[in-house]
Amino acid sequence: MIAEHIRDASATAVVFGFFASGWFGWAQEAPPRRWPPFLGAGSVLSLLTAVAGGILTWRRWSDPTAFDADTSRAFGVVVGIEFGVAALGAGLLALRRRRDLIPVWVALVVGLHLFPVAALIDYPLVHVVAALVTAVALAVVPVARARAVAVSAVVGLGVGVVLLAAAVSSLIIALVAY
Repeated sequence: MIAEHIRDASATAVVFGFFASGWFGWAQEAPPRRWPPFLGAGSVLSLLTAVAGGILTWRRWSDPTAFDADTSRAFGVVVGIEFGVAALGAGLLALRRRRDLIPVWVALVVGLHLFPVAALIDYPLVHVVAALVTAVALAVVPVARARAVAVSAVVGLGVGVVLLAAAVSSLIIALVAY
């Protein structure tokens, strides 16, 4: 589960922490009555993890990284495809008046895009995150319907927890190696 480069682990804590906060925020669109304090705490913890990862990344900026010219270009292509597919699907869902499924679609695209990202940066933990985020996206609609909870709340909580756990794990990996 350890990244080949410490700087990549700390930078992963930044990225996953930042996006975990966003997913916890998306979950606050229409959560059950008792969820908001937990979602707020998740957002705060996510941002604190991102800041700590950012400080560690800044301190180790001259350390080696998996990103070279080729990796950076391939990463940009993967992320560009992710954004395009997510936007296209979200647009089609909006046109079909299924806006409630947009966060599920985005989660699925995010999960699937993390598989090639994990291979590019050679960080096994990201493969686990890819599998878990994809699983959340696939399970969320039946779970939300069975519990009579908004889909956005369930997917936001699920993806937020996965990303926060990965951000904290990445931060610990970077700190232990520091």
